[in-house]
Amino acid sequence: MTGTKQWVAGSAVALALLLAGVATIASARDDTADGKQPGAAAAAVRVPGPDSADAGFARDMAVHHQQAVEMSFIVRDRTQNEEVRRFAYDIANTQANQRGMLLGWLDLWELPKVAAGQEPMGWMTTHGGHGMHGDHGMEGMGDTGRSDGAFTAHDGALMPGMATRTELGRLRKASGKQAEILFLQLMTDHHKGGVAMARGCAGLCTVKAEKRLAQGMVEAQQSELDAMAQMLAARGAKPRS
Repeated sequence: MTGTKQWVAGSAVALALLLAGVATIASARDDTADGKQPGAAAAAVRVPGPDSADAGFARDMAVHHQQAVEMSFIVRDRTQNEEVRRFAYDIANTQANQRGMLLGWLDLWELPKVAAGQEPMGWMTTHGGHGMHGDHGMEGMGDTGRSDGAFTAHDGALMPGMATRTELGRLRKASGKQAEILFLQLMTDHHKGGVAMARGCAGLCTVKAEKRLAQGMVEAQQSELDAMAQMLAARGAKPRS
């Protein structure tokens, strides 16, 4: 199965994965319960607060993932290279599934998907402070533009690693090898920001299921970063500094 048919089928797969994700988010309740007895779980649930790292990560990573899906669909139409198209297809499916789980948890916790008055990434500095440097993942986020290390949103890039509107416009206009290189460079930056965010949740979040998901993101995206570096090298290019 190739071309458009593959991506149409992929949409059906993504929907199935999303439904599967909704079916599994109940584990978040079990993981936040003090007891393991079936009857006690519902009564002992500790729902994360709206300002918690758990809620902040779920909101921010859902937005971050949405752009990765968008970029993957853009490059699908800008190149016929099957290697890049398959890679983009895998990213779109994986991150759409994870996004569904994150939004499902917010619904489960009865928390808003958009937090008015809260800056993106605020949960990392609020709950991590200076400890966010090092193991919790602030390294690798690049130039934040602020002396306190916080990220300043600009040109549609709301969080570290996200492409700007200008960059997305360039990707939409590129084609062939040029589109492949730009996509791989933008997705490399995107993954680096995502890995740093996921490390933050792995260190700060309290819901065990969410911490496991975050750690899984770190491992999978690190592997994809290696793959993208190889694909760029094969095209005579490298990740952006």
